[in-house]
Amino acid sequence: MNPPTITIRPSDVLAGVCARLASPSIVGPSPDGRTRPQSLAGGAVGIALLHIERAVAGHGDEATAHRWIRAAGREPVSIGRNADPFHGAPALAFTLHTARPLGGYRRAFAKLNDATITLTRQRLAAAHARIDRRDPLAMYEFDLVHGLTGLGLYHLHAHPDHRVSHDLVGYLARITEALGDRTAQPPWWLLSGLGGTPHPDFPRGHGNIGMAHGISAVIALLAYAILHGHDTPAARNALAVLCDWTDHHRHDDPTGTWWPGYVTPDATPRRHRPSWCYGTPGIARAQQLAGLALHDKARQQQAENAMLAVLRDTTQRDRLPEIGLCHGTAGLLQSACRMATTSTVLHRSAQLTAELPGLAAELASQLAAETHSDAELMDGVAGGALALHTAATDSPATGWDAFLALS
Repeated sequence: MNPPTITIRPSDVLAGVCARLASPSIVGPSPDGRTRPQSLAGGAVGIALLHIERAVAGHGDEATAHRWIRAAGREPVSIGRNADPFHGAPALAFTLHTARPLGGYRRAFAKLNDATITLTRQRLAAAHARIDRRDPLAMYEFDLVHGLTGLGLYHLHAHPDHRVSHDLVGYLARITEALGDRTAQPPWWLLSGLGGTPHPDFPRGHGNIGMAHGISAVIALLAYAILHGHDTPAARNALAVLCDWTDHHRHDDPTGTWWPGYVTPDATPRRHRPSWCYGTPGIARAQQLAGLALHDKARQQQAENAMLAVLRDTTQRDRLPEIGLCHGTAGLLQSACRMATTSTVLHRSAQLTAELPGLAAELASQLAAETHSDAELMDGVAGGALALHTAATDSPATGWDAFLALS
């Protein structure tokens, strides 16, 4: 006789993870600062997003969300050089913005928002000065995790009509402005390795197509801006130029459409595993948004076809043994959920949606088995739980995934 099959219910797994993450005492500082309270990636400010989303959606305990919010702000808040979209004042401001439906924190949010505006203006001034000097672009100036793209997503969601939001869209349009350096590379080419600093494996730099540190996040932001009140000729032109560049690096083979996470002058492009950070899910979501913003149905459908191919390819999905939003199954699921709900092609939306329950069940199984995994948002069970919650509720109640450039 065969042993009975044990069915893992995603709702039970989700409830179990949320119960496991109920107390902020589970998170303490690490030597590298990743789990500091005001770190979005690994600290309390990131885990607070899970409890805020659950409470706002009517599935969680509001008191638990407030405990995590207080824990996120228990240290002096960074507003200096190490403050960025994933740490310090901008990260806390984003989390409090998502918590608005719960009430409270108005004074704290106003102070954090003002600090983030000041910081953004300082970095915008430095970025424009760099372009005026015709110096090469640095990753930390513009990318989603450290730079002005991440700050731009915060401002466009928190106050789209504010002058700083307009200025950020203008800066990102300038990324396509020729530097006059007589090289064959585009002005967004990075003279560094994947970590943003010079590396012997990248003697001639690289072109970063990924979402976490590359041009796909800029594509997603410009598309979002055009769709939400910032439809300017400069933004449209920049978006078209960036999309044209990614088209030159797109690959179409029997397994589907894909883009490499990065390109170099000296190596054959490789297909990255289907993660949010450098793989097809994040890049395809950016391309879908660009298609919607530019009224380019062919681009939109191509992006959706690329995602559908990944969802149906078990060989690709097997390359994601981790659970996290950045490198694992949660990032694929969250990206797929957003693409399914945004698609304007009825049959394609239905096809994408049909693949979600199976992927959610896979993530639930991974979460159930990861009893000792880190609690954190980007690489741990908090992010996995948020993606599982999205799959169960169709769409986030708070727009928490804006920091991933998915909404």
